[in-house]
Amino acid sequence: MFRPLPLNIGLRYATSRRSFVSFISVVAIAGLVLSVAVLLLVTAVMNGFEREMRNRILALVPHAQLRGRITDADIDALARIALSVEGVDGIAPYVEGSGLIAANGRSAGVAFTGVDPARFEAVSDLGNFMVSGRLDALQRGAFGVVVGRSLATRLGVSVGDSVMAVLPDGAVTIVGLIPRQKRMQVVGVFDTQSELDARGVYLQFSDAQRLFRSKGSAQGFIIRVADVFAASDVAATVVDAIGDQRLYAVSWMRSHGNLYRAIGFQRAMMFLLLSLLVAVAAFNLVSALIMVVNQRRGDVAVLRTLGGGGRTIIGAFVTLGAIIGVIGVAAGITLGVAGALVVEDGYRWLEAEFSLNLMSQYFISYLPAELRIADVLIVASVALSLSFLSTLYPAWRAAGLKPAEVLRHE
Repeated sequence: MFRPLPLNIGLRYATSRRSFVSFISVVAIAGLVLSVAVLLLVTAVMNGFEREMRNRILALVPHAQLRGRITDADIDALARIALSVEGVDGIAPYVEGSGLIAANGRSAGVAFTGVDPARFEAVSDLGNFMVSGRLDALQRGAFGVVVGRSLATRLGVSVGDSVMAVLPDGAVTIVGLIPRQKRMQVVGVFDTQSELDARGVYLQFSDAQRLFRSKGSAQGFIIRVADVFAASDVAATVVDAIGDQRLYAVSWMRSHGNLYRAIGFQRAMMFLLLSLLVAVAAFNLVSALIMVVNQRRGDVAVLRTLGGGGRTIIGAFVTLGAIIGVIGVAAGITLGVAGALVVEDGYRWLEAEFSLNLMSQYFISYLPAELRIADVLIVASVALSLSFLSTLYPAWRAAGLKPAEVLRHE
């Protein structure tokens, strides 16, 4: 099969058995493989953090809240007004407070949230994360609680066990301040593998009203919106529609917005920094090809003497660089994709095998990864473009060799 002369020469050089050329090619390819694989793997992990922020944290954290005292008689009327606002997908009243929860000689600070299970399903996916018990087991007057798995493990309790709620306010007696206490029963355990599992406690709405002495009123509404990034604007529109100046809107951007922005910023910065790593590896081709040019000076001189033009010489060395670049990028993409697909299970295995807990300080307790085709294409395009650019100078330098001067020293 006929092949153009530059392509034929480039292929011969790429497959040369001469050890020096082969060694330089292997080093250049190895640099590209590692840099491309690391870039793809880190990008997949950052995508995983972003995904978990959406699917786990924002599945439970209120998209927006309307805070302010709302009487029980006004809840239904105000809820209908809020649901009429475009972008509102669900609404539910809530009562919240903080305190301690104790069992088996252990205690933990928690955030109590009183909800109506029937209404709460419209604003939270908590029911999807239940690992034992049910959310609708929160019955009025029973003072049952649903707790996170991390909290349940810390206290050593499960469904059916009793816990003691201790509230910061209490009664002053002759022996001092005695905090209020209430015995409750665990009716469900949820597991989101996030920071919410260690401090979230849910109880029935009416029970929370009694517990926090807000009987006859709610502390506000929890709102779920269609577009989480428009939560602030939608909540403000709801406040305007209700027309009650005692209510004010707070969105998830206040409590977790900095975290989400930090993930996005870190993802962009990591991509930029690791792209520079790819650039360094790609430009290693410059030194590799210059060495090849120096070694092949005699070949180039003979080719020029036989009538080979500058385009032929440039084409030959660009072909050589392109072959090295394509092999390195393809192998790097393969290694990076394989790493991204196994990193979650691999981390879980390492954590179990060596008793590691490296993710304990993060908002999720495991290492997520999400491979996106668009990222694979972008990484491949950037790496191949840089590899191609790095071949131009050595090829131009080879084309500029003067045959007479080269052959005089041969």
